[in-house]
Amino acid sequence: MSKTLVIIGHGMVGNRLVEEIRERDSAENWRIVVLGEEPYAAYDRVGLSSYMTESTAEELSLLTSGIREDRRVELRTGVGATDIDRATRTVSTTAGETLHYDALVLATGSRPFVPPVPGSELEGCHVYRTLEDLDGIRSAAVPGTDGVVVGGGLLGLEAADALRALGMRAHVVEVAPRLMPVQVDEGGGAVLARLVGDLGLEVHTGVATSGAHPGKHGELGSVTLTDGTEIETGLLVFSAGIRPRDELAESAGLPRGERGGFLVDSNCRTEDPCVWAIGECAAVRGQCHGLVAPGYRMAAAVAGQLTERDHAEFQGADGATKLKLVGVDVASFGDAHGTSEGALEVVYANNAEGTYAKLVLDDDASTLLGGVLVGDASAYDTLRPLTGTALPGPPEQLLLPATRSGGPSTGVLPDEATVCSCHNVRKRDITTVIASGAAEDVAGVKSCTKAGTGCGSCVPMLKNLLDEAGVAISDALCEHFAQSRSELFEIVQATGITTFSRLIAEYGTGRGCDVCKPAVASILASSVNSHILDDEQAGLQDTNDRFLANMQRNGTYSVVPRVPGGEITPDKLITLGQVATEFGLYTKITGGQRIDMFGARVEHLPEIWRRLVDAGFESGHAYGKALRTVKSCVGTDWCRYGVQDSVTMAIRLEMRYRGLRAPHKIKAGVSGCARECAEARSKDFGVIATERGWNLYVGGNGGFNPRHAELLASDLTDEELIRLIDRFLMFYIRTAERLQRTAGWIESFDNGLEHVREVVVEDSLGIVADLEAAMARHTASYTDEWRAVLDDSEKLSRFVSFVNAPDAPDPTISFTEERGQIRPEPIDLPTPVAQSEQDRVTEEVSA
Repeated sequence: MSKTLVIIGHGMVGNRLVEEIRERDSAENWRIVVLGEEPYAAYDRVGLSSYMTESTAEELSLLTSGIREDRRVELRTGVGATDIDRATRTVSTTAGETLHYDALVLATGSRPFVPPVPGSELEGCHVYRTLEDLDGIRSAAVPGTDGVVVGGGLLGLEAADALRALGMRAHVVEVAPRLMPVQVDEGGGAVLARLVGDLGLEVHTGVATSGAHPGKHGELGSVTLTDGTEIETGLLVFSAGIRPRDELAESAGLPRGERGGFLVDSNCRTEDPCVWAIGECAAVRGQCHGLVAPGYRMAAAVAGQLTERDHAEFQGADGATKLKLVGVDVASFGDAHGTSEGALEVVYANNAEGTYAKLVLDDDASTLLGGVLVGDASAYDTLRPLTGTALPGPPEQLLLPATRSGGPSTGVLPDEATVCSCHNVRKRDITTVIASGAAEDVAGVKSCTKAGTGCGSCVPMLKNLLDEAGVAISDALCEHFAQSRSELFEIVQATGITTFSRLIAEYGTGRGCDVCKPAVASILASSVNSHILDDEQAGLQDTNDRFLANMQRNGTYSVVPRVPGGEITPDKLITLGQVATEFGLYTKITGGQRIDMFGARVEHLPEIWRRLVDAGFESGHAYGKALRTVKSCVGTDWCRYGVQDSVTMAIRLEMRYRGLRAPHKIKAGVSGCARECAEARSKDFGVIATERGWNLYVGGNGGFNPRHAELLASDLTDEELIRLIDRFLMFYIRTAERLQRTAGWIESFDNGLEHVREVVVEDSLGIVADLEAAMARHTASYTDEWRAVLDDSEKLSRFVSFVNAPDAPDPTISFTEERGQIRPEPIDLPTPVAQSEQDRVTEEVSA
């Protein structure tokens, strides 16, 4: 590392620059020193609002293990820059250090703008910018009272929604005549105001905040508006725009843009050839950009220059925006306000459905210049790349809702159209990797081109490009069944078939394989509710299900009793200790809040489980594609922050869904407050308490490809919550494919979570009664699998190492001792070879 790069600022764009340099600098020429003024490393500021009710700082963090462990990167959080000496190429820090640089990149971001409102310094007045800002707002929020947000733009509406989520009555004050004045026009603003008003936000447009007034004890007591309105409130949030952080320009002697920001050229370079600026603090040719996508493109351009891999310039940003604000879809792109000379407008408005769409065309109505979408932004992914090109059809056809017209296909997009604005990926780039065979699915396109790895709004377009290229992945279960798993499930439901032999005889070919047999066994188990080791069923199971235990690397098995909600009595703990001691088992507490015991020989499993069943334990299903655990915090029982009884709810859910067989394992969590100690948003379904009930999140998971669960419904009563989970799980079991987690299943639908919400919440398919009835049959017919084995001599006879010598133990099993417990003797195992995401099967040692 012969050269030193100093980056001032570790926000989203500064972090992206580090990633871009690491990727390009294969020769490791650069040592990278990053100064981050905040106590946190870079985090997802776009998802900042989720921190108020759902996410933790750790979950929002963008700091990967690769950066953390890279010896080239020195990250200094809580340290800012105070001075730049360009003559000596040094930076002075708030920690008293002086750092030398060969190259300097300014990524200082922006600060919130606070209008000159008298009283804005009172306690109770906040800005909406950082995690610490949100901590202050959360502490000041009082459910059931009024809160005021100054600013009706992107962040203002997010701030208002955050106050609403905290139980406050939120008021939005916007000086412009409409909400989101930069992104939407008058018609779109009117629809948006009505939609957010229906959700409980009080909207005040065309007025300003005239003053903030103290209460009895000197803190904020009320806010007045210029129209005379007075609002009693103890919480005022300013979210009225941003200003570039360019204070270092003065000490460095660097020129600023007319409206602030470090003045840079199209290479993002200042007048000093060793100093660059990127992100919100950069005035590229005099213009600052307040969105993250342009900042990412600046980072890529500068990284190319520093590593001499390419010299791409920053070509500017289109300002296109697509997001869901307060539950409402909003999008704009191109010349959204029709300011181009001779521009024409085509508008489609449906007041009954609460949707508004506008296209801006050139003077002969042949070229698309821009547009606005409110209420339904499904057409955005196709329309935005068409900006500046000839219309592929009549403009009114493009505006019809996608559910009716289907919208234009990706085939009409020119090859040079930008599909992913975050990473500046063109249609040609994507179709090239598809045609070469390098990408056969969305995951492959993401890996090869980075498209879809930024904000994610272009992912539907990637799917369309794959479809139109003729890339079709067969959904046949295996060579013996042409049907998919979900189709076989429907066949079993419709015909009443209860055996694999009949199903393959009537609908398949051959004798079956290790793919279709366990899959059909799971279908039968969730449909017929018979024991998985009954009769023909036993021969269909994989190794783990065959012995109701997870096989470990040395041929022994793990024993995992169910501990609902993580709650366990001292007597049961003593029993576990006695059993582990008697049978010489290794014990470990898992992340799922239960105790695993490893090293059990197959012939000992019945003896172990008899002791456990007699003590009141039952199978934890750690071996099966079924519900594993429902993790919980201590809720209102013990925690001073808890707002609901999370332990009772977790136990209730775990006991309800125990033994439920599914396409893949199911994990859940219940948190008693927004601090989210049970990590519910990393589960297939997660429940988070609110002052008014429960929020239900679905589609999360850890593992190889971690996902955050998304909000399905909010403020549910106990019974409403359980009813929705019943529907969600049974819909998943009926329609998901083999080994498909809930996250991938949700993404497989065209409209993703919205489709799931329509089915299980709104009953768009008219099937919720069937789903609820199916779950009722499961709960009514549940029996503990291990208790049933212990009561059946035929099933017990299976638990031997050698069929021809049932009394002989496996002589190859041996142990060593470490830290007072057994360990398998070291053996050489083959190194696993990574598979495609579709074929990868990840088995857990514990649950």
